[in-house]
Amino acid sequence: MRRWLALIFVIFCSMLVVVYETNASDRRFFLPEPLGGVKIVLDAGHGGIDGGASNGEVIEKDVTLAITKKVARQLTRLGAEVVLTRSTDGDVLSEHAPSETFPTLRERKKQDIFLRETLVESHEPDLFITIHANAIPNSKWRGAQVFYHQTGHEKSATLAQAVQQSIRETMENTEREALAIKNVYLLKKVEKPAVLVETGFLSNEEERDLLANDSYQEKMAFAIARGIENYIHVKYE
Repeated sequence: MRRWLALIFVIFCSMLVVVYETNASDRRFFLPEPLGGVKIVLDAGHGGIDGGASNGEVIEKDVTLAITKKVARQLTRLGAEVVLTRSTDGDVLSEHAPSETFPTLRERKKQDIFLRETLVESHEPDLFITIHANAIPNSKWRGAQVFYHQTGHEKSATLAQAVQQSIRETMENTEREALAIKNVYLLKKVEKPAVLVETGFLSNEEERDLLANDSYQEKMAFAIARGIENYIHVKYE
């Protein structure tokens, strides 16, 4: 009988050791999640028949969706609750209001923006991030840049600066600064800290190839997520 009790005790202790070591391998066993309790809405720009900018076979809507999903994974690992306005190739309307029809592409694009605004309002996040890729006629320009609305939420500038700083430090290929703008509807209307991240220029051949590269997308996603984490830490210090 004593032998059986001793064997059961040894097995029980071994199980405790295994559980402890498994949990100890996860830093969350010791530390609170850095973004625990923070809700973030991520918006992949364009979608569906609205492809956005393009250069060759590289289309903005594909780049933005890929990077946005990677940002979502990074933020989720940090403990944030993440909501995507779109998670497929289609636009937001096709995902959330597939039965809706519109007489023109212009009207569809307008209503798609309004639906993104409605989704943000309904989820009541702490932050809103919309992700895009730039393109202009002059191919020499490159570099990711973060924008905020000059009359938007008072904390948007701080968020933009934190994300821009992280991009500069992580990517090491731009010296751009966060910039206030006044012509982006969502940044103005969302009543939360909100920024637009232009991840680079598709019109620049080298940067286009980088933005289509999975490893580069992952690195950009890490930079964005780290910038958000830095903003949250500064906010609550």
